[in-house]
Amino acid sequence: MKQVKALAGQTVVYGLPSIIGRLLNYLLVPLYTRAFSTADFGTVTSLYAYASFLNIVLTYGMETSLFNFSRQAEDKQKVFSTILTSVTITSLIFLSLTYVFRFSIAGWVKDPGHADFIVWVAMMLSADALASVAFAKLREQNKARKFAVIKSLNIVIYILFNIFFIVICPKIYAHPDSSLYSIIKPIYNPDLGVGYIFIANVASSVITLLMLLPTMAQAGIHFDMQLWKRIMPYAMPLLLAGLAGMVNETLDRIILLYLLPDDIAKQQIGIYGACYKISIIITMFVQAFRYAAEPYFFAHSKDSDFYKTFADVTKYFIVGCLLIFLGTMFNLPWIQEYVGKNYRSGLGVVPILLMANLCLGVYYNLSMWYKLEHKTMYGAYFTLFGAVITIVINVGFVPRYGYMASAWATLICYASTMVLSYVTSLKHFPVKFDMARIGIYFALSLTLYVISGYIHGSKAVTLVIDNAMILAFAAVVFLAERPTLAILKKK
Repeated sequence: MKQVKALAGQTVVYGLPSIIGRLLNYLLVPLYTRAFSTADFGTVTSLYAYASFLNIVLTYGMETSLFNFSRQAEDKQKVFSTILTSVTITSLIFLSLTYVFRFSIAGWVKDPGHADFIVWVAMMLSADALASVAFAKLREQNKARKFAVIKSLNIVIYILFNIFFIVICPKIYAHPDSSLYSIIKPIYNPDLGVGYIFIANVASSVITLLMLLPTMAQAGIHFDMQLWKRIMPYAMPLLLAGLAGMVNETLDRIILLYLLPDDIAKQQIGIYGACYKISIIITMFVQAFRYAAEPYFFAHSKDSDFYKTFADVTKYFIVGCLLIFLGTMFNLPWIQEYVGKNYRSGLGVVPILLMANLCLGVYYNLSMWYKLEHKTMYGAYFTLFGAVITIVINVGFVPRYGYMASAWATLICYASTMVLSYVTSLKHFPVKFDMARIGIYFALSLTLYVISGYIHGSKAVTLVIDNAMILAFAAVVFLAERPTLAILKKK
């Protein structure tokens, strides 16, 4: 339990600044959904969907490889340098090829008039790939505070550039008699519209990379070809798993673009993408937990009480996700104000996607078993299985049910891969999870959610009753876990 307490502290250090920053970023949703049409926001959503795949390709499992090979090698600097050099070379090749073929790529993604968007996305991705290795090194060194500060600054910078280009510049540009007009005119083009979202992202990514230069400089110049040849067989299954996982996470937005009629496709993607943003509240928690948990579990995998710690962490992680699910759904009457009125027709996907992201978070936690056991091909098998489910359901049902089919496909996919990973882990990873408690907490939260649907009254009364049920759920968990928590307090 001492290890659980330490991990919780690490999660807070990694997660709190990042979550605050992400929440600030989250506030951009009402800005986007009021400043741009559903079709324009659909363009942004679809390009970021493509970018999510390319991000996996450009990092190709090197973050996890850094953790794994650093714990095995005596010369950690050589591991860091070899991985950083590899990612730098591939990123430069990618950026060059993208620039050369930018017009063709713009046509392939059904946005032929915006080849400049393609280049900006490539610049952002290349910078982020290099930064990901540096961030992984900070995590490996347990420099959680530095990691969190730079991550938060990245988001703050991105937000400030968005506000500058989308809010401030248009107001000044609309008044030629303003004293600031002569300053804004050379740097602002109103015809770029949503392009400024990508420009803001490029600026924040490059500035973040500059902040990480001192960490990257620690690598020196030590490319070890023999080490690289050992890293790649470990990393490639992670790349395959990452790509398949991204199919499950974002392919639906690309499928919507091609399976829905051209006159409504981008509008539907815009609505779905905006409402999807609400469900990432759980994703932020999952991400903060992963930043702390992955290097932590690698470092403590040989501890005598590791399996007990892993089981306890998984249980408390699920409880945290269930609290976020209830908190989001019971407060949706005011949370929905974050998206413009034209986007709220898609709110029906929120509970489905929240539960889907909960399942994904559990799967990420369970994925530690095959990473620790050097059986990374299992990760590829699981996510490929999920990818097949995602593709089949989307292709089969999107033409008839639109983005609702995509939401259900996401839930079915993540739930299936979660269960498959758990069942398979029983043969390789001797962890005894408290399935009875987990099942009770899960059933109780869903029961409260169903009961909430039958509560009728004013908006204020309903919110009070719903949030009282969240407190009741938390109280039940606290009473059930009190003996364990008492032990934890004594540690």
